[in-house]
Amino acid sequence: MGLHTLTRQLPLRIPLGAFFLNSGLSKRGADRPTAEGLHGFACTAYPFLKKLDAQPFVRLLSAGEILLGAALLVPVVPAAVAGAGVSAFSLGTMGLYLRVPGVREEGSLRPTQEGLPLAKDVWMLGIGLSLMLDDLIERCRHRLLMSGS
Repeated sequence: MGLHTLTRQLPLRIPLGAFFLNSGLSKRGADRPTAEGLHGFACTAYPFLKKLDAQPFVRLLSAGEILLGAALLVPVVPAAVAGAGVSAFSLGTMGLYLRVPGVREEGSLRPTQEGLPLAKDVWMLGIGLSLMLDDLIERCRHRLLMSGS
């Protein structure tokens, strides 16, 4: 990755990477009630998660967030890879937003107060897609330059 590309991506990668790293580290030692609460919330939108116990679910969630945070913060991880991870995570949380009762106003996409923390994840989708698009454009530009020489 060139310096110009890295400079352009850092304002997206650093704050989001730090956010994911902090979130994952915070969940790492979650006690049983916290794990059960997170697991129960996720199971409301994604019933297949009921097959997992709460503690292993939160450990996996924690590990995924730590890994995603590290991928964003380490510039050698391609933007397309980091962006795909962010986009996938964001789509998962947006699924929660669309499926969990009480986080949206009745008959609307507008969030309730309880839904605001999930509604903001649409920005993460934008960041993830921007990183993937930036990487794609950069690779195409590089190929064009290499084929033209």
